[in-house]
Amino acid sequence: MQKFENVTIFNHPLISHKIALLRDKNTDTKHFRELVEEITALMAYEALKDVPTKKIVVETPLESCSQNVVVDDSIAIVPILRAGLGMVNGVHMLFPTAKVGHIGIYRDEESLLPNEYYCKLPENIKDKICIVLDPMLATGGSAKATIDILKKKYGCKKIKLMSIIAAPEGVDAVAKDHKDVKIFVSALDRQLNEKGYILPGLGDAGDRLFGTK
Repeated sequence: MQKFENVTIFNHPLISHKIALLRDKNTDTKHFRELVEEITALMAYEALKDVPTKKIVVETPLESCSQNVVVDDSIAIVPILRAGLGMVNGVHMLFPTAKVGHIGIYRDEESLLPNEYYCKLPENIKDKICIVLDPMLATGGSAKATIDILKKKYGCKKIKLMSIIAAPEGVDAVAKDHKDVKIFVSALDRQLNEKGYILPGLGDAGDRLFGTK
């Protein structure tokens, strides 16, 4: 994989521990979903450290003081359907009032190319920091298509991508095409197989999140 200034690969023992459990084929749906949310929250803590803030005056039991708080309505969460939905609560743990948009992208099984089938986003999204959520960054096609939609159709200029597991091919593709987008990944895996699945990966994230096959 090439080195890009806009890519952050996390190296944290808590994230690594939770990913080991996430990969395990014996982890059931309930625990898989909980792990995805916990990992996402740990990632968001770092990924959103530059969120806009403002000063307010707070009355403590002893006196008043000024304190920085996050600017209201400054963030929009955009999960890529359907697996990205599993990461939403992880961001909401830190930003409970953040509005959520949805973009539906499916990957053609033969060509591996992305196709859009649904898009509904919050008002004035171009003025917000858009957090695109996609747990598996494989070929990068879905992530690139989503970012293109946000930029070209809605004029978004502040976009971040959060993925739990990524393949070098996917990271290279997104980072090369969208140098202004900050990419955050919890684990960089070895490669893609001939069907476009990440190795060693964790299987199909959507199926494991929602108990489908």
